[in-house]
Amino acid sequence: MLTLGWLILNYWFPEINASGVPSMTMRLGIHIAIALGLWLALERTDLVFRQRMTVWLALIVPFTLWLAVIWNAAIFAVFRPAPGDGLPPLPLAIFVPVIVGTPLLLLSKRVGQVLDAMPASWLIALQVYRVFGGVFLVGWLRGLVFGPFALPAGIGDVATGLMALPVAYLLATGTDKANRAGVLWNIFGLVDFAVAITMGTITAPGSLQLIVPNIPSIAAGAYPTVLIPAFAVPSSILLHVLSLRQLSRRRAAG
Repeated sequence: MLTLGWLILNYWFPEINASGVPSMTMRLGIHIAIALGLWLALERTDLVFRQRMTVWLALIVPFTLWLAVIWNAAIFAVFRPAPGDGLPPLPLAIFVPVIVGTPLLLLSKRVGQVLDAMPASWLIALQVYRVFGGVFLVGWLRGLVFGPFALPAGIGDVATGLMALPVAYLLATGTDKANRAGVLWNIFGLVDFAVAITMGTITAPGSLQLIVPNIPSIAAGAYPTVLIPAFAVPSSILLHVLSLRQLSRRRAAG
C-alpha cells in the first residue's frame, strides 16, 4: 500500500520528483544504511579496530566518490541521450563499475570475512529501495517514458523491492528453503536489470539504438531520474553479487 501510495503521489504531483528532493533523500538514506551496515558487520568479525576502520574506509570512500561523480554528471546533463554516432555515456556508467567492482568483491578475503559475519538477510532487505524504480511506471503513465522500456524496468524493480523483505525474513528465520529463495531472488533482480538495461540501450539515441520510440527517450537521462540507471543499477548489481557470494559461502560451510 505504501508503494502504491508513493506512485500515485508522484503521478498527481510530478513536481515532487522533478525537484530532486525525494531522490536526494533516498540516495543519502541508502548510502548511510550501507555505511552503517558495513560497520556493524565489521564489528561482528575478529578484526581489530584499526583493521575494521581500514576495510570500512577502503569500501566507503570510493563508494562515496563514485556517487559524487555520478550525481555531478547527472546535474550537468551528461547522461542525456542525443542523436549521433557516439557511444551513449549511460551504459558506460552502468557497466564500468560492475566490471571493475565484481572481481574485487568476489576475490577479496576481507570482504569474505565481512560476509561470513553479516546476517544473510541484511543485503537482501536493503534492496527494498528497488520499489522506487516505479518512477518509470509513473513516467509511462504520464506519456514521458517509452512503454517497452518503462514497463519491464518499473514492474521488475517494484517486484524485486516488494519481495526483498519476505525473502530476508525467510533467511532470518533460517528455514530449509531460505538459501534457495535468496538465490532465486538475486537471480530475478539481475534478470530485471538485464532486461531494463537492454531495452534502455536499444531505445536511446546513439550508436547502439535499434528501436526508435514514439516517445523521445530523454526522461531516463534527465536528473534526478537518471540516478537510478547511472548509480542505483550498478550499485544494486554489486549488492546482488555480494549476496550471491555470501549465500554460496554459507551453503559451502554447511
